[in-house]
Amino acid sequence: MKEKLVSLQQALSPIQSGASIAVGGSLLRRQPNAAVRELIRRGVNDLTILTWAGTTAIDMLAAADAIRRFEGIYVGLFNYGLAPNFRRAVQDGKIEVRDFSETAMVARLRATAQGLSFLPIKTLFGSDIAAKNPEQIKTFSCPFTGKPLQAVAAADTEFTIIHGYAGDKYGNVQWPVVRDTDDMDQPFAAAAKRLIVTVERIIPHEEVKRSPSLTYIPGNWVEAIVEVPYGAHPVACDTRYDEDDAHMQDYVARSKTAAGAAAYLDEFARNLPDHEAYLRKVGGEAALSALHVSEGAR
Repeated sequence: MKEKLVSLQQALSPIQSGASIAVGGSLLRRQPNAAVRELIRRGVNDLTILTWAGTTAIDMLAAADAIRRFEGIYVGLFNYGLAPNFRRAVQDGKIEVRDFSETAMVARLRATAQGLSFLPIKTLFGSDIAAKNPEQIKTFSCPFTGKPLQAVAAADTEFTIIHGYAGDKYGNVQWPVVRDTDDMDQPFAAAAKRLIVTVERIIPHEEVKRSPSLTYIPGNWVEAIVEVPYGAHPVACDTRYDEDDAHMQDYVARSKTAAGAAAYLDEFARNLPDHEAYLRKVGGEAALSALHVSEGAR
């Protein structure tokens, strides 16, 4: 088996300005924030972003003026309110938005994973989503019943970035037995062309072999895997640590203005050399351990 364990900089080096990227995570859980800060540090921009329920990762990219087009079901900060930087960029005409329902996004991912250019749905009838996106959602007649259906285009991106729980050096990624259930990272991984996974910790391959049923992303799907502890901070990695409420409140307050958001990115991304420096900046293990949800998170 090929070893795929690399540094964060090495893993993300193929991603250049103008790329299309699928971003994993759901709401305030497992957003690949460390990877996004590295992209911002490098000045990558003009991106097409596809996501599920995007929060901090998407909002930080919007604050960095790095997104040209967005496709997904939601961008916000969940219980922290709207995504201020994303909303401001959309209102200013900087980001082209294509909305999809949850069922439509699932169909898009399944189509890609199956090697199809589209899958049929009918859940968007009665909404304006199809009317606003005629290039990716088209109505046609079912060849068997003659009834109308909608063809939704496959989710086609060059790269996919996911933050996971644990994995081995061969790229096998495992989830815990007990976890939240609204997890779309596996469908995103199955639909990926080039999959980059950051994980909280690298575990021995022997541990993966002892519990093979916990492997939700097999190593043959993965291009690169990176050990990035607290890689979702300031949001949560369920079963390991909760979101950092104080940091999130500070982020929201600063993001009320574009200048405030830019200053935040300067302090926590652009002016830091790497993720290790970020962890020191936010207080290191002494502060971050207070976010642990169980003894196992250590």
